[in-house]
Amino acid sequence: MKNLIFVCSVICVFVLNGCIKDDIIDDRVEPVLRFSNPIDTIEINTSFQLETMFFNNVGKLTDIDLIWSSSDEAIIEVSNTGLITAKQLGNAIITVEGDAPSGEMVKHDYLIIVGNSTVMASNERSGNLVTTSSYALEGSFILKEEAGVLTLFMGDDYQASSALPGLFVYLTNNPNTTSGAHEIGAVTVFDGAHSYQLPSSVSIMDYQYVLYFCKPFNVKVGDGQFQN
Repeated sequence: MKNLIFVCSVICVFVLNGCIKDDIIDDRVEPVLRFSNPIDTIEINTSFQLETMFFNNVGKLTDIDLIWSSSDEAIIEVSNTGLITAKQLGNAIITVEGDAPSGEMVKHDYLIIVGNSTVMASNERSGNLVTTSSYALEGSFILKEEAGVLTLFMGDDYQASSALPGLFVYLTNNPNTTSGAHEIGAVTVFDGAHSYQLPSSVSIMDYQYVLYFCKPFNVKVGDGQFQN
């Protein structure tokens, strides 16, 4: 019995060392400011309320004071709350900026066209996975909304190591921790295309990264950032 306990202990230590062999990663990230409801085109002589999300230096959603401006008020006016009004055909850059609690100035610029109808921004976002550990992780992914259903699609080129005791996938705004992340679930497919349907509580602009973590030991395996 003692020999069995010793063998199990050795196995656990081996797996743990394999999972945490990399240096501990600082969980700080750059503060980010972005629109939660971006539009590509606004119909002339109409208004649209832009909404923002600010994520602080640990990826937590919080509120800050914002300043709004337009590169051409003759084409698109913007109020101090982000209400834009299309005045004439053309385009303008809408800028929103503010000071993060950590001291950094954050800013987001977005080009909006004035046309004959309002067109929301693309209903899909994409990126590529990269391993940050000694374990295999690679492949493309697309987050897409169709008929009100949000789905994360992993591409044909996806590959992940099956050697870990508990690999989980998340959506997050801080790729260094699962704190505050949305847990999608345990990884059960390690090669090729597959998908995850997400709950209605998750919106397409809510998160900036797809994250893979060795859950039993709370160690990062790799991630991928949305490029749009």
